[in-house]
Amino acid sequence: MVKISIHRSQLSGIVRCPSSKSYTHRAVFIAALSDGESEIHHPLISRDTLSSINACRALGPQIIHEGSLLRIIGTPLIAPDTVIDAGNSGTTIRIATSVCSLIESGYSVLTGDSSLRTRPMGPLLSSLGGLGVYCFSTKSDGTAPIVVKGGGLKGGNVTINGSISSQFVSSLLITAVRASTDVTIEVVGDQVSRPYILSTIATMEKFGISVERDSDLRHFRVKSGSYSPDIFQVPSDLSSASMLVAAGVLVGKDKIQLSGLNFDLPQGDSRIFSIVEQMNGKVIVDRVNGELLVEESEKLDGGEFDLKDSPDLLPVVSILALKARSTVIINGISHARFKETDRVRNITTELRKLGATVTETYDSIAIQPPAVLKNASLESFDDHRLFMALAIASLLTNNSTLNGAQSVDVSYPSFIDDLTNMGANISIC
Repeated sequence: MVKISIHRSQLSGIVRCPSSKSYTHRAVFIAALSDGESEIHHPLISRDTLSSINACRALGPQIIHEGSLLRIIGTPLIAPDTVIDAGNSGTTIRIATSVCSLIESGYSVLTGDSSLRTRPMGPLLSSLGGLGVYCFSTKSDGTAPIVVKGGGLKGGNVTINGSISSQFVSSLLITAVRASTDVTIEVVGDQVSRPYILSTIATMEKFGISVERDSDLRHFRVKSGSYSPDIFQVPSDLSSASMLVAAGVLVGKDKIQLSGLNFDLPQGDSRIFSIVEQMNGKVIVDRVNGELLVEESEKLDGGEFDLKDSPDLLPVVSILALKARSTVIINGISHARFKETDRVRNITTELRKLGATVTETYDSIAIQPPAVLKNASLESFDDHRLFMALAIASLLTNNSTLNGAQSVDVSYPSFIDDLTNMGANISIC
């Protein structure tokens, strides 16, 4: 673990937002399933997306990285000659599990790091079984390692539990195109993170596939067919942008400008703009030029926010609460317990170290900010989003330490450099 020391700082300047991790994952897998050569422009190259790139390479497609471009040549899928290691990436292992079923013959074994090997896979395995796929958890507990037998998807009707992760639905949608017959998917339970399903559908459409769906995203129909190659432009990552917005609101000096933004494709974490406005923060969105201007706010308003559709905003809204005049209540976050870590429990623990009063239930937290933040020795639990949020919060303290700097290479490798270039006083312990 890499520990950093953080001193009170104010930030200003211009920073370019990194490309979207979610769209990079989706575009890589869909291009690999396409018939021909695709180009992915401005992909995010990070630890998580490299897991997806390497998983696809292991299955046969050729992927060539040339500067800010990935060339992906779809080929017939083959059984991998080694275990597919998804690292820390839930998106990788969940999409790759379904993709491995499309191999003509042979077996695939998929695993990941110690965190990924605790994350739920059971609902996806059950649904794949309903489509004729033989797959199982080696521990018989619905977690990785996972074994998948090739032979294809037979199509038909299937149900999927949507209350844990939208990645299960996305995985089925992406691979259903290659099923032997049309696939109908019905979501049971309370579907969470719906904007991520819209991101999947939007990416599929770029590669020539339309998905029939209802307005509640509970019923889907995917016709059997094939993807067409595409030149895909990866948009900027509004999940990463939300961290920079929080930095500007909490510790901005004058203004922070975010550039390189793209609002053309759906992203659930765009909700951060309306949340900041509701808290009486100052964010100016320029959709034409792809820019944001964020100003520091002396104090923010409290309020109640439902993050069922945008769980990655939990760490961001939690640190914004540290400048609120009144309590901030965050609801609809039980599925954030199944991310890289139990983010509900862990953000509660770390905010208390900073002096906040936090009441935790299974599906919510209520945060009462302290009059003055305490210096603290903080832990990110090797969770990239917790690390970034707590690093920004620590800039409000005189001197705090934070463990887990290596985690940012999952989604935002230049995060620490970007903060220091804007004036953050950060050093390696």
